[in-house]
Amino acid sequence: MSKVSEPAPPAADTVITDFGIDTTTRSTREALGEYLARLRSGEIGSLPALLGLVALVILFSVQSDVFFSLNNIANLLAQGAGQTIIAIGIVYVLLIGEIDLSAGTASGVAGAVLAMHYVKDGNLLTGMGSTVFFLFNGLLILAAVLAALLRIWPGVALSLLGVVITLVGFTANPWVEMVLAVCVGAAIGCITGFLIAKIGMPSFVVTLALFLAWQGVILQLIGEGGVLGISSSHVLDQVANGNLSTIGSWVLCVVAAGGYAAITLGGHALRRRRGLVAQPTPLVLAKVLVLTVLAVVVTALLTVNRSPSKLIVISGVPYVVPIVLVLLVAGTFVLERTRYGRHIYAVGGNAEAARRAGINVTQLRASVFVICSSCAAVGAIVYSSKVGSVDPQAGGLNTLLFAVGAAVIGGTSLFGGKGRVADAVIGGAVLAVVSNGLGLLRQPAAVVSIVTGLVLLLAATVDALSRRRAVAQR
Repeated sequence: MSKVSEPAPPAADTVITDFGIDTTTRSTREALGEYLARLRSGEIGSLPALLGLVALVILFSVQSDVFFSLNNIANLLAQGAGQTIIAIGIVYVLLIGEIDLSAGTASGVAGAVLAMHYVKDGNLLTGMGSTVFFLFNGLLILAAVLAALLRIWPGVALSLLGVVITLVGFTANPWVEMVLAVCVGAAIGCITGFLIAKIGMPSFVVTLALFLAWQGVILQLIGEGGVLGISSSHVLDQVANGNLSTIGSWVLCVVAAGGYAAITLGGHALRRRRGLVAQPTPLVLAKVLVLTVLAVVVTALLTVNRSPSKLIVISGVPYVVPIVLVLLVAGTFVLERTRYGRHIYAVGGNAEAARRAGINVTQLRASVFVICSSCAAVGAIVYSSKVGSVDPQAGGLNTLLFAVGAAVIGGTSLFGGKGRVADAVIGGAVLAVVSNGLGLLRQPAAVVSIVTGLVLLLAATVDALSRRRAVAQR
């Protein structure tokens, strides 16, 4: 019997050809063509928000001579920082196809506890009363237990840290109070996440109920018609109203622009060296150059003295800029460079498929609410610093609506699975420009609300249409 000869193994060149998609370098024309094809298929991302932002800036700069003044540029950066930070947290919730209607009042609770700790010199027992004080600590302990059951260890640590701060009774210290606010926010997220992910209650119902409950807690802590002022604290006041020094501003510019250039160009060079698909070098260089020039121009403008009085010098990049940048970079890294981030997109795309792939969907769904409420607490710190006080309306009114609106306007889908942290920053900038520009034109609050609502409606419409087009292209 003749021996059947085995087929020869494929040559190395054949293997490379079979996997050519992984080793192909695209030209600039091909890359642009692919981008246009994605736009036609409905993958428009944050492009409408960016185009709208440019159009709004041009419109208001033509209509108002004050819009591009140095004072207004600095004020614009600080004006929308609070709602933008809350929106960053909401992006995580939206990515898994859920909603958090309690993020606004959760930030209000965190702000109220922060302000009370400062006003009462760390003695929350006197400020809250014994019954409320022990209930408050009981909720923090409950949050730690629930987080432990879900194995969300950061939630456990922050909740227990909040208990330690309240029971030990540290004297008023702005850094302790800011940490306490974040602890309260994380604890709220643990409770919210457990009810939704573990118990299986709809997020809309749970967060709507908690929206009302936390509003009542704020009223209980502050009192009807009461106000807790924090403007006398230099550190707390400077969070939203202070500026970096001239040297600090340029250091921030170098670190931000240089870091972006190093990561982008380094990653591009690494992909080319390994023979992987990479964007054309001219496009990468163009993006780095545009961002660097923008950073340098903005820094140069903000380091000019913008005080109307010759006796006072006001210059430098506002402190809220590095705060937002840190959250933006950290959030982007988590979503795009970690397994946890990939799991979020997987759950948002198809939760059942993600579960069958071995992802702990329950834990992940609960964890995004911890992130959301923690970001809401940071937003409360910034917003409370901006207004210098906390009142019973903290976190209510339009706070939540604008935060959700910022995420959606920036390009995050309400249907889950699509969005970035940068979307919240872009959407927050759009809303800040709308509010600021209409205010400069002396438009009444009714017009501001109508325009903001129409902008949000337009963003939701674009999202729905692009999603429908993407489904039709499959």
